[in-house]
Amino acid sequence: MNDQNKTSEKKVDEQNATAESCSEDATFGPDSEPKLENDKAESEPEEEVVDYQEKYLRLYAEFDNFRKRTMRERVDLIRTASQDVIVTMLPLLDDFTRAKDNENDDLQAMKEGMALIHTKLESTLSSKGLKLMEVKSGDDFNVDFHEAITNIPAPSPKLKGKIVDVVENGYILGDKVLRYAKVVIGE
Repeated sequence: MNDQNKTSEKKVDEQNATAESCSEDATFGPDSEPKLENDKAESEPEEEVVDYQEKYLRLYAEFDNFRKRTMRERVDLIRTASQDVIVTMLPLLDDFTRAKDNENDDLQAMKEGMALIHTKLESTLSSKGLKLMEVKSGDDFNVDFHEAITNIPAPSPKLKGKIVDVVENGYILGDKVLRYAKVVIGE
């Protein structure tokens, strides 16, 4: 806006200077009209420059608003990204609370209840795209999916350089490794 005010003040000053020069000449002839046309021709490019500056400022402001809006949306998305998973886990939390509150000395009933809750947890997580990594003893060690915790002497020559034991299972979410399988390698 300040640039526009300065430009318009320049135009007014130029017009006043042109008017003064015309009144000082006091000769109205064929030379006076082309002078005015030249002045008009010179002011048109300035108006175009002002238009381009105004368009640039508007475009810059629109882009700045877009950038700020997308940053706000991203922050909101990150804040609420886990909301869906948490909502699906609430029934499992309720099941654990009921199991804790039920003071039953029957060991078999407790095992069955825990097995049901475990199955429900696995199905809930698999519905969200979580997959268990299939790793077993004798598989080749793959850096993309496995994390070697330690090396031990191989119990048999076939297990040399291969996985001897799986300490912790790995999980894949979609195509991405969520947690690497922690394994023991045979030397």
